[in-house]
Amino acid sequence: MIRTEIHKGVAVVTLARPEARNALTGAMLRDLSEVMTGLDGDEAIRCVILTGEDPAFCAGLDLKDLANTYNGATNRTTSDGEIRGLMPVMATPVIGAVNGPAVTGGLELALACDFLIASDRATFADTHGRVGIMPGGGMSIRLPQLIGLNRARQMSLTGNFLDAQTACDWGLANEVVPHEELMSR
Repeated sequence: MIRTEIHKGVAVVTLARPEARNALTGAMLRDLSEVMTGLDGDEAIRCVILTGEDPAFCAGLDLKDLANTYNGATNRTTSDGEIRGLMPVMATPVIGAVNGPAVTGGLELALACDFLIASDRATFADTHGRVGIMPGGGMSIRLPQLIGLNRARQMSLTGNFLDAQTACDWGLANEVVPHEELMSR
């Protein structure tokens, strides 16, 4: 489920499937694309904040659903917009408010944002290798651009998690704030 709230020109888009750590289903990917495209076309929207319902930002793609419904980038959206990774290309700035784990496809979703503000509870990991799937949401390009080739290799080949401060030190997140101050920041 994708929940959207608008406050004074700022849209807050929340991945709202906390019982599954906000893992993305095919339907959620389609809905996210439609919501983001609609917000990008609304001149009253100055910025979009993307977050997940606590306790996680996004655990990636729902692997059970992936086996049944996910059909690649060409079938994720009904709009004519261009897709970059897991989100449409947008002119409106998108801030990722990473409130908890951003794992595999969740990390790819975070990487599609213009910049990231991380809660001190945020963690980041590329576990594609651990689950035996190839990254398809732009991680192989964006992650090395942000943190460098050697660190990206380390993340992708080990599947180890980075804490929020290390992610910030490496250039993945722009800043780290206390969890309770994330959305107000």
